[in-house]
Amino acid sequence: MTQASPDNLDITGCDREPIRTPGSIQPHGFMLTLSPALDVLQASANLAGWTGVDAGAAIGRPLAAAIGEAAVAHLALELGSGTLGQRPAYLGTVTTGNGQHFDVLAHAWDGLVIAEFESVMRAQPADFRHLYPLISDFLARVGDHASIPALTDLAARHVRSVTGYGRVMVYQFDPTGHGRVVAESKADDYDSYLDQSFPASDIPVQARALYTLSPIRVIQDANYEAAPLVPDVNPATGARNDLSFAALRSVSPVHLQYMRNMGTLASMSVSLIVKGQLWGLISCHNATPCQVSVEKRTACEQLGQILALCVESREDARELQFRLDVRRIMVEMLGRLTKGSDFIDNLSGVFPELLRFARAGGVAIVVDDRILTYGDTPNDASIRSLATWLAVHGHEVFHTDHLADAYPPAQELTRNASGLLALPISRIHQHYLLWFRPELVQTVEWAGNPYEKQAAANAPTSLSPRQSFAAWRETIHGHSLPWHAAEIELTTEFRSALLGIALERAEQMAELAEELGRANKELEAFSYSVSHDLRAPLRHIAGFSDLLIESAGSEDVAMRQRFLKNIKESARLAGKLVDDLLSFSQMGRAALRPTNIDMTDLVSGCIDKLALDIGQRKVDWHIEGMPVVCADPAFLHLAMFNLLSNAVKFTREREQAVIRITCDETADEFVFHVADNGAGFNPNYVHKLFGVFQRLHRMEDFQGTGIGLANVRRIIERHNGRVWADSILGEGATFSFTLPKQPINP
Repeated sequence: MTQASPDNLDITGCDREPIRTPGSIQPHGFMLTLSPALDVLQASANLAGWTGVDAGAAIGRPLAAAIGEAAVAHLALELGSGTLGQRPAYLGTVTTGNGQHFDVLAHAWDGLVIAEFESVMRAQPADFRHLYPLISDFLARVGDHASIPALTDLAARHVRSVTGYGRVMVYQFDPTGHGRVVAESKADDYDSYLDQSFPASDIPVQARALYTLSPIRVIQDANYEAAPLVPDVNPATGARNDLSFAALRSVSPVHLQYMRNMGTLASMSVSLIVKGQLWGLISCHNATPCQVSVEKRTACEQLGQILALCVESREDARELQFRLDVRRIMVEMLGRLTKGSDFIDNLSGVFPELLRFARAGGVAIVVDDRILTYGDTPNDASIRSLATWLAVHGHEVFHTDHLADAYPPAQELTRNASGLLALPISRIHQHYLLWFRPELVQTVEWAGNPYEKQAAANAPTSLSPRQSFAAWRETIHGHSLPWHAAEIELTTEFRSALLGIALERAEQMAELAEELGRANKELEAFSYSVSHDLRAPLRHIAGFSDLLIESAGSEDVAMRQRFLKNIKESARLAGKLVDDLLSFSQMGRAALRPTNIDMTDLVSGCIDKLALDIGQRKVDWHIEGMPVVCADPAFLHLAMFNLLSNAVKFTREREQAVIRITCDETADEFVFHVADNGAGFNPNYVHKLFGVFQRLHRMEDFQGTGIGLANVRRIIERHNGRVWADSILGEGATFSFTLPKQPINP
């Protein structure tokens, strides 16, 4: 197959090319696909040129007919062992019947054994001694304090010294897919691309996916004529062969023309995979055809893996330090916000820290008719309009580094408000904490006009890849410094802390007014209840996140979807609890909303909620005689959940936990009992059991805050009921409560 000429290349669909199933190979070797019995099922059309055996004549015959008995004797054990993986393994160097020497790579994929034979001049096996000095020298120079730029520069120089390529670059992708050359080692007569950027369109999405899957790719001569496979379909699948992992896989004609336009006739790319994602490439270029032997490629691939691990450790350390710095500022602010009675005045008192917290140029507080600003901010009218827009769109935490793109009036605010981080501090009112970042004018130096390929794709006729790689500068306006993920996450945490402070202030104000005594009592009960219950969804999030991480290699999509659904539901519940708490503190009181409740359903819901805490434990549940009662479902659910959660917790040392939920009935009330066979408690201290923060067991034995049973008592008494407990230490406990049959007044 002859490579397409520049005049008949169509790049409009290069992101959809079948790059994994090209149907052909590069001709500096030949390929055979084999059955388990080592019969030849397919052969590349250039077989005769390398071995003297016609490809068609080899099909259906034993492997020896294609490469000779001596070569088969050397390879048969490993080729037929059934132990080959999906990554090509070097099986040695063989001499075919006509005296030609080949390095042999083989892997099992697509239902076949794929054997690749790369022509070499030597009869001896590859000498992997190249690997050790390269890796050992690189490790010796890495050091704990070497920066990522220093590491990438070192890697570029080492790879060039081993391979002999004229130019070696380390190329890093940004979140949008654009790449920038962050390190380079080159001969004097090669153009430099250091610090220049390449558009994402130069490496389509499917190509980046293949780089992630197969970490090394070599093109020995961009002017090659591809050798097709005979027959052209995989006999095991009836479709074209998937050559994703094949070293000889033929590449896109568009990419080959791209190389020629760049003045490059040979290339090698080594993928840098960081945390499972394609971080960048070690990209090697040579102006003339260049062969890189298997041992040198292996050395470069190993160096790439070590570089990726070093990058990951440096980025993790940098991320951790950044989070610690931001959290330190947040803790400092929170300490100052608890001093003083006016919450808004307290916020304005930490304006400098607020700027440092978000690396912002200006900050504003919007509370009802008040607007307080600090630093370089838009005027009050613009801020009020922005707050109205945020309220209409219902954003929780909103962030952007290009505000005008989401909010067109911000085109007039680019100087000091190109970026925005908005934090709502009320669910009911338009109360916002706003951080503004100024415009950061950026000049990006591209290796050629990045819009040339886009223009070509939109043209009415098919065009070749872009011709020019001369430096082309672009100035980008209207953007700010992007918001760091840690800043966004800690802003959400800061919001929760602010709500806690606001709640504390609301409690203090309620205590000053006797006529608000009832409201204060309900606020206290509700705040304890919600904060206690909030840990459950957070534990679910953490637990299912761990399960999701552990299942990262699993192909069970349904299981991972279930984990994600549970994480999302738990996060939603946690957010709802915090928001409900804020709403209650702002409204002044939380009225009971009694309704008819089927206690069987309520108890079953609590048990389902406890599933993650129970895990693999054996719990024998007995539910008997549950009636329909009139009560507030949210409060009663919380009370029952606390009782069942305690029963689960205190039976954990039992091989078989037994928990009974029963109900007796009198003329006036229902009497519920939750009995377990757990640790029990000393009945001499039962009077302390329902007090806030009272514990009858050591924290080391049974963890808990000591407010769960206090919550139960408050809730039941609010419903005009009673609560009590009985126990025999070491044999179990029974907790009981009553609910009146007559509907309660809300």
